[in-house]
Amino acid sequence: MNQNKILSLIGMATRARKVVSGEYMTENKVKSGGAFLVVVAKDASDNTKKMFSDMCQFYELPMYEYGTKEELGHAMGKDVRASLAITEEGFAKALTKLLDS
Repeated sequence: MNQNKILSLIGMATRARKVVSGEYMTENKVKSGGAFLVVVAKDASDNTKKMFSDMCQFYELPMYEYGTKEELGHAMGKDVRASLAITEEGFAKALTKLLDS
């Protein structure tokens, strides 16, 4: 049940244009200070996971491993996505609350 809420919220944030996805866009948004939360797919490569983990630690951002690349992409109405960043604080807080429970 929680999984549906999380993926639905990612979809809503996408429709509101408050999500960037893909390694390059996510990295840019984190480094420019425009990201509030990073989500990396559980089946992403170890290099991708480590890169975002280190980056989020450095920039003091929450990062979660959640879902598969296909699930994240489907929730956004796109192809497979290994990483995404939420760029609006309200969506980030709501997602963090769901991901922590």
